[in-house]
Amino acid sequence: MRKAIFTSLALLLVPAVTLAADTIREGLWEVTTQMEMPGMPMKMPATVMKHCYTKNDVSDQKKIISRDKNCVVTDLKTSSNKVSWKMKCTGENAATMTGETVFGNDSYTSVMKMNSHGQKMTMKVKGKRLGTCK
Repeated sequence: MRKAIFTSLALLLVPAVTLAADTIREGLWEVTTQMEMPGMPMKMPATVMKHCYTKNDVSDQKKIISRDKNCVVTDLKTSSNKVSWKMKCTGENAATMTGETVFGNDSYTSVMKMNSHGQKMTMKVKGKRLGTCK
């Protein structure tokens, strides 16, 4: 049950959790996500997805970090090519999270730590811009 909650929460947040308006360009991005949960008998496979970000998508950092109306982003800090934040979600997918993203030239790496119902999970994300949206 806990795995299902984490998986559904992670799907709500990825790829949105890793992007910041000042450091990402609109366009087509490939996002690879690896989740780690202590106590799991085997490593979960990475997921790869493509997402098209428009100018509107990248205009508000807090909306980009989470599109879930039950989540509130706090302590959003940007320093050079690094963005960090905290987030609290309520409701069925209640959780607290901290995250940090480091940007390169049309790429990024991100780590987010989640705690939900006493269970912990770490999500590592890599993104790269593929070009313009079609």
